[in-house]
Order: sequence, then C-alpha cells, then structure tokens
Amino acid sequence: MAEPHCSDAAPADASVEAMAQAILDAHGGDYADFPPQPAPAPQGGDAVYRAALQACSALGFIAHDAQTLAHAWAAQTRRSGRFDPTLWPDAPEDFGLQPRPAAQPFPACPDALGMYAVLPDAEWVGRMARAGVPTVQLRFKSTDAQAVEREVAAAVQAVQGTSALLFINDHWQQAIAAGAYGVHLGQEDLDALRPDELAAIRDAGLRLGVSTHGYAEMVRADRASPSYIAMGAVFPTTLKKMATVPQGTARLKAYARLMRHYPQVAIGGIGREQFPEVLASGAGSIAVVRAIVNAAQPEEAAQELMQALAQHTRHGRPT
Repeated sequence: MAEPHCSDAAPADASVEAMAQAILDAHGGDYADFPPQPAPAPQGGDAVYRAALQACSALGFIAHDAQTLAHAWAAQTRRSGRFDPTLWPDAPEDFGLQPRPAAQPFPACPDALGMYAVLPDAEWVGRMARAGVPTVQLRFKSTDAQAVEREVAAAVQAVQGTSALLFINDHWQQAIAAGAYGVHLGQEDLDALRPDELAAIRDAGLRLGVSTHGYAEMVRADRASPSYIAMGAVFPTTLKKMATVPQGTARLKAYARLMRHYPQVAIGGIGREQFPEVLASGAGSIAVVRAIVNAAQPEEAAQELMQALAQHTRHGRPT
C-alpha cells in the first residue's frame, strides 16, 4: 500500500482516514491547545479534501475555516501533483485569493504600521498621537449620530501636526467627511456594505483595514483588496465578546504566511511580554488597547511599548 506522505498523487488505495491521520501526525503539536470541532458536511468527494476537512476539524478549526482549509489542501495537491501531509497550505492561489496586483485595491499604507493604539475617544487619540504613536484608531461607540460626527472630526483635528495615521472604526461616512486617513471595519460591517458604498470609501482615498478571525474571513476580506489585514484575537481579551476562541501564535504564524502580501496587524490581548512571540509570527505590527488605556501613566506606557517593539524589529521585520 502506498504511503500517504509525499506521493506522486493522492494515493488511490490510501483511505481518507489514513491521510487525515497523516495530517494530524504532522501538525497536531502546533494546535494541541485547541479542542476538536465537529466536522462539517463535506462539499465534495475529493479524498484529499475530505481527509483535510476531517483533520482540520480535529485540530480545532471551526466549520467555515475547516472547509476553507480543506479546499485549499485539495487545490495544493492538484497544483503540485502530490499529497504532502507535512505541507500546510499557504499559497494564496490555493485559497482563491486575488492575483497581485489587485484590480481595484484600496490605497496603500505602510508595510509596517508599528504600534497601533486602539482608543476610545478623540482626547485619547490626541494624547497618543502627541506621544509619538505611529498609528491610532478611534473606536468610539455611540448611537448618537451627532456625537459620532463630532468625535470623528475632533479626532482628525487631534492628529494634525503629528505624524500619526488615524483610522476610524466603523463610521466610514463620517471618516470621509472629516478627511481621516482611513477606516477600519469588522467583518460584519464589511459584509453589510453595498459595492457602491465600498467604492465610495476607496474613491475618497481612504485606506481600509479589515478585522479577521480565521481563514474564511481572510478570504472574504481579500475580495475587498484592503490596505491592511488585522488578525486576532491572538490572546484572550475582555474588551468585547469574541465569536471565536483566541487564535494563538501558531495560527497567527500560518495566517501571516498566507496574507504575506498585505501589511498585517496582530490584535487581541497583547501586552509587552508577548511582543517577541507575536512578532516572530511574521505580523509586522501590533495593536494595543488595555496596555495603554489602563496604564497609570499612558504616555510613559506608550513609550515603553514602542521601545519594546523597536527592540524586536529591524527594518519592519522581526529580528
């Protein structure tokens, strides 16, 4: 019986179970902390696809991520002409990502956005911009449209005279009106936009960042050709209720390989002590929230975090 490892093609006499076990044997150590998930119903009969679907579910990937990975594993096998259980898929074409350069990309932003501070109001935005934080995001939560408009305009004004790049979370119409550098959208907010609304953001010259929490969301985000991809939550966070478990640095490393053509921001429960392992994943920027807003001396905390980030990077890449 042919071995399922590195054969010339997916062996006809190798069972789906044997191939799935070979994937688990090769990668189980990377994802040992994730509880197995129920395998979703297969969407095809390809043996490699079904084996990868079974294995990725056992490795703890939720249904739509397991499906996305399984299709990519089958595409990788067809492209290469061989099934290799040790080769985790990370080629953009196997996931159906857009060819580069994209047909209608959002304006570019720096490859490394540096320390990225997510802040609750315009006053915080101004403080961190003046403290030298290179990228700031206004995450202002209110149902009062006039309050939102005032806060976004105030945040844009607050970064004037600094080098900080300002992204507005969610409120894209107000961001356009105020002349912000960019907007940041969650996956549900991105999905809710009509094509003409997405085009309005792009045509206004704003940069677009998109939150992702796994493979399926990264594939969906790529269709918009954003300026950068945010990936997380890397570690547990109390900031908001998360629909997915913490992704951890092993998954973050795999995500960074797949999305290597985008600037990347790692986010979610990241403190100074986690900077080395997060940067080792390949993600070039780190978003922080509590490490600044909960600090007794926020400006000093920001300086310390930026110094720690600089110690572990060289020319925008992990050392």
